Amino acid sequence: METSTALTSLAALAQESRLAVFRLLVQAGPAGLAASKIAEALGIAPSSLSFHLKELAHANLIASVKAGRSIIYSANFASMNGLLAFLTQNCCGGNACSPVSVSLCVGQEPAP
Repeated sequence: METSTALTSLAALAQESRLAVFRLLVQAGPAGLAASKIAEALGIAPSSLSFHLKELAHANLIASVKAGRSIIYSANFASMNGLLAFLTQNCCGGNACSPVSVSLCVGQEPAP
């Protein structure tokens, strides 16, 4: 992925409503959701939603397909994975990376 493409994607996601829309579409999977279902789930006015969907589509983060009288939107998983790969390229100096998760109760010491 080119740096300019990554910047466009990150800029599109750097807004609360667009990030919420994208996360909802990721959760919906390849089947996607109609715009009316997205607006209902997130409480976004249709006019605002149209603007946000346009921005996400411009960044190639979502795709749309006409289904009867509705338009179904879905996450572009190839673009999402490309962005994740770009962000983690050369991670950890070439060593295997794994997420670290530590849950501690108050006053409890971490396990050795």
